[in-house]
Formats: sequence, C-alpha cells, structure tokens
Amino acid sequence: MRLHSTRALRMDRHHRRRKTGGGLNLVALMDIFTILVFFLLVNSSDVQEVPGTRAVQLPESMTPTLVRDTITVMVTSEHILVQGDPVLSVQAAQETKGEVLPLLRTALEARLSARAATAKAHEITVLGDRSLSYSVLKKVMASASAAGFSELSLAVRQRGTQEA
Repeated sequence: MRLHSTRALRMDRHHRRRKTGGGLNLVALMDIFTILVFFLLVNSSDVQEVPGTRAVQLPESMTPTLVRDTITVMVTSEHILVQGDPVLSVQAAQETKGEVLPLLRTALEARLSARAATAKAHEITVLGDRSLSYSVLKKVMASASAAGFSELSLAVRQRGTQEA
C-alpha cells in the first residue's frame, strides 16, 4: 500500500530539485581565461623596434643588445634628423669643414638640457643608412660627443642565426 501518490512523489522530486542552488559552469570560464592567456602571450613579446626606420636601411649585426629609449639621431640619404625634427641636410654636412657640425651640436645640446633629469640623459642612438659615407657618420658622432653625450650607440638590424 502506497502512502503517496505518483503525482505527490513527482512534485516532491521537483521541489527538491528547485531547492538546490544552481551549479557553476566552469567550462565557459575556462574558455575565457584560455583566450585571455593566449592574447597576453601574443601581445607581450620582447620585440623592440627603433622608431621611424622606414627611411633608413640599417646595416645588419649579430649583437644581442636591445634598443634602449634614448635620444635618436636619424641620418637618411638626404637629411639628418634629431628625434624626427630635421636639422640639416647630408649635403651640407659633407660640405662642412671640421669634424663637428655646429647646427647638429646645438640641437643635441638643447635635447640634452631638456632630458638632464633622466638617468639616460647622456645616451644617444644614431641610425645611419647603410649607404651613408663614413665621413658623415663620423661628423655626426663627433657632434654628439661635443654636445656632451657620453654613451653613443649605432642602431643595426639584428641578423637571424640561420643567415649567419
């Protein structure tokens, strides 16, 4: 003999199911975190790029040293630029007598005084086109030294190990 009818048992089962709290679906949460991890891995690479190197074809090197955030002097085939601002033409630099280029020295001294508070104030990076004559590059380096820059770096494009 039954004490409860089948309808009463079914309703009792239904009410017990409703009383338990909803479960946490971890599958969707794990999918979101997986996508987030891949996104962070892809976008947090150690690649550093020298600013504005389209106008300059850098020579290649196998040095492991990375680019630092310093004042940059870009020497294209036509112009000498300090932080992207044109200072003088390469033709004028070739025609200048002496080792120091006065216009470049003045521009570099102004940049040096503006960055005097930073730790990397006396560092400079020179980006010279690979077709540039050494005499112009030598004048640029001498001007940077005369302006008070004690650490001078030449930017190069890193050659891959399979090419070496």
